[in-house]
Amino acid sequence: MSRRMETANLMGSHATLGPVTKVVIVDDDALVRSGLALIIGGAEDIDVVGQAADGREGVELVKQHSPDVVLMDIRMPVLNGLEATEQLAALADPPQVIVLTTFDADDYVVRALAAGASGFLLKDTPPAEIVDAIRKVSEGEPMLSPAVTRRLIQRVTADREPDRRRGAQEKLGRLTERETEVAEGVGQGLSNADIAAQLHMSVPTVKAHIGRLFTKLEVDNRVQIAILVHDANS
Repeated sequence: MSRRMETANLMGSHATLGPVTKVVIVDDDALVRSGLALIIGGAEDIDVVGQAADGREGVELVKQHSPDVVLMDIRMPVLNGLEATEQLAALADPPQVIVLTTFDADDYVVRALAAGASGFLLKDTPPAEIVDAIRKVSEGEPMLSPAVTRRLIQRVTADREPDRRRGAQEKLGRLTERETEVAEGVGQGLSNADIAAQLHMSVPTVKAHIGRLFTKLEVDNRVQIAILVHDANS
């Protein structure tokens, strides 16, 4: 269940209610924390409720403030971001975690996803995209920067056996025509909203299709769907 709270923004004599996403920033660089807080603070629907200088402090802040989303650096003292993400994933009601780093090495992506991260963005990601990623993961939609997704697909598929194309096509052959279209959209890096607009369906319907894709394709996340689509069309 989302922890997002309803808040009133008074405009004259009228009150407008809207969901506010609570965020905790975890990074050992004070300037980075301040910069992110300024970026995020410009969005009326997002509230920074805490900042931490290492993973252990970040975990404690999450327990105190119950944020919806955590922006997590990887390389930090005391407790690194991957270990902290693992601890957060073990909580009864874990937040969504976006790993935000200057390190785009593929092994960090794989380890972050395995640790339970919902998104992986580079620190040079434009501010508007960082804010958009927070909104998306708060709604349960995993987010990876396109550049990271491409690198991950290249790495994972580079050492596959020659018949990987046939295997991917066999799995995708289990899908209905509509499910195949949704899978293709995921493979293009489209969001649920973009897929819904492209295929003229509602976002909840897209989410339902993606849930079935996880089962039929025997995958755990959108990146794995994208890899299968890539393999089938390579």
